[in-house]
Amino acid sequence: MDLITLDFETYYDKQFSLQKKLTTEEYIRDPRFEVVGVGVKVNNGNTEWASGTHEELKGYFDGFDWANSMVLAHNTMFDGAILSWLFDIRPRVWADTLCIARAVHGVEVGGSLKALAERYNIGVKGTEVLEASGKRREDFTDDELDRYGDYCINDVELTYKLFNIFLKQGFPKKELKVIDCTLRMFIHPMLELDINLLNEHLEDIKEYKGKLLAEAGVEKETLMSNPKFADALTVLGVEPPTKVSATTGKETYAFAKTDEGFKSLITHENPEVRALVNARLGLKSTLEETRTERFIDIQKRGLFPAPTKYYAAHTGRWGGDDKINVQNLPSRGPDAKKLKRSIIAPDGHLLIDCDSSQIEARVLAWFAGQDDLTDAFANKEDVYIKMASRIYNVHEKDVTKDQRFVGKTTILGAGYGMGAVKFQEQLKSFGTDVDLDEARRIINIYRDANWKISSLWRDANYAVQYMSRGESVQFGKPDVIEVLGRSQAIKLPSGLSIRYDELQGAPSARGTEYTYQTKKGQKRIYGGKMVENVCQALARCIIAEQMLKITKKYHPVLTVHDSVVVCVPEDEIDWAQKYVEACMRYVPTWAEGLPLDCESGVAKAYGDCE
Repeated sequence: MDLITLDFETYYDKQFSLQKKLTTEEYIRDPRFEVVGVGVKVNNGNTEWASGTHEELKGYFDGFDWANSMVLAHNTMFDGAILSWLFDIRPRVWADTLCIARAVHGVEVGGSLKALAERYNIGVKGTEVLEASGKRREDFTDDELDRYGDYCINDVELTYKLFNIFLKQGFPKKELKVIDCTLRMFIHPMLELDINLLNEHLEDIKEYKGKLLAEAGVEKETLMSNPKFADALTVLGVEPPTKVSATTGKETYAFAKTDEGFKSLITHENPEVRALVNARLGLKSTLEETRTERFIDIQKRGLFPAPTKYYAAHTGRWGGDDKINVQNLPSRGPDAKKLKRSIIAPDGHLLIDCDSSQIEARVLAWFAGQDDLTDAFANKEDVYIKMASRIYNVHEKDVTKDQRFVGKTTILGAGYGMGAVKFQEQLKSFGTDVDLDEARRIINIYRDANWKISSLWRDANYAVQYMSRGESVQFGKPDVIEVLGRSQAIKLPSGLSIRYDELQGAPSARGTEYTYQTKKGQKRIYGGKMVENVCQALARCIIAEQMLKITKKYHPVLTVHDSVVVCVPEDEIDWAQKYVEACMRYVPTWAEGLPLDCESGVAKAYGDCE
């Protein structure tokens, strides 16, 4: 298989560029888009610069054996989309040094080609692209085009050098397959969008906001302006809530939807206050409206490319990208599943959404050696009922629906050392009120019943201390992970690591507290949080292996949290659903004894897969 490293140079100007809030999809599909040229390197041969009309470049590309090649770029979501959407070229494998860099160095470190070239001392990225603003291909003189070509060739060479460095460092080959699988969700779109449903949803949103405004009886400007909104509250006899700004250190209005003082006004006894606050929340919330409009625009341009970022989180999990976060499309509330239902399979196809059941809770029990809980999962017992039975001291058959919900929240929420105060808040956010003593009682029952999980938090806390001293250690299930003190990282079964760069301890009122460096500054790390990181990372390792098994027959079109979505022909649906479920129950060799399970749904629309 040949390695083809490439880099496209494209037209841009002050109003038309990826830096001007255009998404990758929007930029490439825009009528103003134009390829100025492309740099191409086959294996370790000389890099070529090709420039010409679309037809000329198409003819140039016809000379490569794409079906037996791996295409490499730095940000392949961009270059790969150009190659696929504009030139209808689909190589055997996609690779990406930007994706690799995120996994190798962590998401807190800059992954630009310029930064990586400096980090590895392999050359200097040029600046000629800055001189190309506003220039169509025909606007370049021969000398200017040659210089631009040299700039592009240099980028290709830097990308090729980086790739080889990463391979020599031992970047896992299996992860290259995961990168390819992730990139295909965007580069090879299969999904469509229901334009009628989206238009109806957009009208409903606007009508709802208009209704809120009418009920509040004020102008829109009053709701959008903090001082005017504060005045409106004062007129109604309400003292506007305030807080100390974390940014300025000065007192400011507490009008964020997460501010406790503001949240309390939602249930204020005065209906006029409630109407005012709800109108403020409704009009300030633009995410659903913006995304709906964006979905409508995408549908007008073509199929829906699902932008999914490989290694988006600290623990390696996938995330949203290209200004469309498919990871958090609403499933609850007034907008529940509207956008999800707009994502549909093409004619003759259906979607299978297969979700790994309670994977983090299962991984936690197994990793901690909490055998009774692990066995309960393996035996397909209702662990939520079992927990509720302990909490309320009733027989399992007598557990009510509300009690089971508390048991579920406890199993899923208390496994990482959550205290009584946060647990009380979590229950309240789900509509269940308990006093602090009751929350504390429930937490203590969980910890007593799952004492090996509690011990795991303490072991992880010691691991943080060892790591800060540069010492290596293990905790949890033997031979699954390893704490690498000198690297300040935890090595995972995938061969990748969770990084805790610049880990350091400092005295506090609660003893020594440990923090590591992030883009937002030092972040606290402790036993429970480290256990959470490890369990999420292990779950990600498992889902990645399961997803690769699925790709032997079907390429996933989405992965959201712990689920994988595939698009299959209708006449294969029964077999395909069984196949996907079998893949999602696969237990990796390193996770022997871990009881995994899944459930799937089939529908035309993603939001109906239940």
